[in-house]
Amino acid sequence: MAHPRRATAAAVTAAALFTGAAFGLAPTAEAAGAAPAAVSASSLKFYDIPGSGGITLKGNVFAPAGATAAGAAKYPLIVLPTSWAMPQVEYIAQARNLADSGYVVVSYTSRGFWESGGEIEVAGPPDIADVSSVIDWALAHTAADPAEIGMGGVSYGAGISLLAAGFDKRIKAVVAMSGWADLIDSIYSGRTQHAQAAALLGGLGELTGRPSPELRQTLKDFLGSSLAKEQDMIDWGRKRSPATYLDRINKNGAAIMLGNAWGDTIFPPNSYAKFFDALTGPKRLELRPGDHATAEGTGLLGLPNDTWTNAHRWFDHYLKGDDNGVEHEQPVQLKSRSGNAYEGYPSWAAVPNDKERLDLAGTKKILTNVDSGADGGVAILSNALDQFLKIPPMASVPLLPRSFAAVWQSGACATERRIRGTATLHTTLTSTKESGTLIAYLYDVGPLGLGKLVSNAPYTFHGKTPGKAFPVDLDLFSTAYDVPAGHHLALVTDTVDPLYIEHNPTGAQLTFSSPESDPSYLSVPLREK
Repeated sequence: MAHPRRATAAAVTAAALFTGAAFGLAPTAEAAGAAPAAVSASSLKFYDIPGSGGITLKGNVFAPAGATAAGAAKYPLIVLPTSWAMPQVEYIAQARNLADSGYVVVSYTSRGFWESGGEIEVAGPPDIADVSSVIDWALAHTAADPAEIGMGGVSYGAGISLLAAGFDKRIKAVVAMSGWADLIDSIYSGRTQHAQAAALLGGLGELTGRPSPELRQTLKDFLGSSLAKEQDMIDWGRKRSPATYLDRINKNGAAIMLGNAWGDTIFPPNSYAKFFDALTGPKRLELRPGDHATAEGTGLLGLPNDTWTNAHRWFDHYLKGDDNGVEHEQPVQLKSRSGNAYEGYPSWAAVPNDKERLDLAGTKKILTNVDSGADGGVAILSNALDQFLKIPPMASVPLLPRSFAAVWQSGACATERRIRGTATLHTTLTSTKESGTLIAYLYDVGPLGLGKLVSNAPYTFHGKTPGKAFPVDLDLFSTAYDVPAGHHLALVTDTVDPLYIEHNPTGAQLTFSSPESDPSYLSVPLREK
């Protein structure tokens, strides 16, 4: 059997050669200390780039034709850290396009993955220091302009780029696609572990890199539901969240473009939306149908892609000074999961201009530990099907067993309902146990009772007094969805979903009530035409 590291090296080489062949390129390896030879718009060169702490990062450079470090001409620099588990060839299609339009583009494999040195730190301080080291190297060894530096990336590369904007003042523009603003709010929303997301990231990390001991322990505690370690896990996540460094990011003033998908099961859009409204510099937020990285995925293959087109426009304006109008467009651009047209708004807060309240009257009791049939689907797959085929997760609402699912339904909609934003649930809950989990689902229900999932979110509680009621307030994941006239809305709550870890002890029972003094309701954000 081949040695794992040799197998990894072979995989990287094969990927590089395949990509080079696809683009008509001839990859050439050079040592980090050697000045790069002239790079044509259609050439690719690989480098060993010094990272922070003495490690080596595997990277590559595209540059405009004839650009050299010693030449008088200087070009804007864009640095692209790779996504989680991806090798340095991830951005080759887009890097080439950027270089063709006048940029020096440096892509590198994030530390701990593939053949880059170090361990996986999950956008920790060493990763942020790596960004500054790569910029230093690029300024010394390429024709990069020190006054015009941008960062960009997908997923993990997006998070690193945002964080770096708070720590390196040289960064003037950022494009962060399918990333996160608050890591805890992303994978531990509602105090609930997003099991499939965490397991997927952990598994890919083991397959393609070297997780640090801290990461392995954190994942073990996270997936093992260690409440004694909960605050340590939260502190670990906060250190890796751009929202923690909002003041620094705002002070440095980089122009920031954020892009995400409504159905992102790794990093749901809610934290990006909140973060966006708190930014004070030039900014743009784009939200589209899809799941994690599926909105920009075709662009990585070199195919036409709205997200990457706007990323190029963003860099062109804020790094090259092009008068392309991007700064005059509405800063929030949304595409509904039900349509194809973009909608522009001045802010995230301005997206909904009305609300519809679904009263959750009566008392409903459900048993726990059984999946009712309502669920959020499968990470990555289900919402990709919604993006490309308009097939979201579904459930037959009339057939959901009422012993395991509480159901409330609205009347039929007289006109189309354009849901835009974040639906919020307020209810009163009583449990027979001190801990538990519920998952709330909002469905668009057609005439035959088939419900299409509009949104969902989990909620977990600990330390409650059995038999004593307490209030629950829960934000569902933000979305844009059009409910046809004649359909109605249904709110369903149950206690098991494969996406999440549930904390219901055996035999637990949950009771939802609506006291006269504190009625229960679901507030649905709407955008009236």
